[in-house]
Amino acid sequence: MNVRLPFRRKSVGERGKAIYREKIRPLVYPQETGKMVLIDVRTGDYEVASDDWDHVPAADRLRERRPEAVIWGERVGYKASTTFGGRLPPDDD
Repeated sequence: MNVRLPFRRKSVGERGKAIYREKIRPLVYPQETGKMVLIDVRTGDYEVASDDWDHVPAADRLRERRPEAVIWGERVGYKASTTFGGRLPPDDD
């Protein structure tokens, strides 16, 4: 099944990162360090996962409010959201 996104994949990441840096990070860092923030790149609306690793319920809550959401995730305080067998690099900004 082909799903047509309203944005190109690259622009979803660019928009998500920009919204996080400019609007959301100042609101959630450092108190939510390690938690996932899920961002609707269309509206800038976001949801913070209540658990450090369980971000699916947060995505569900965001989609309840924004059914057409295009979601991007960022892990508060880190440069990457996940890692495979290593440590997450801290966000030094």
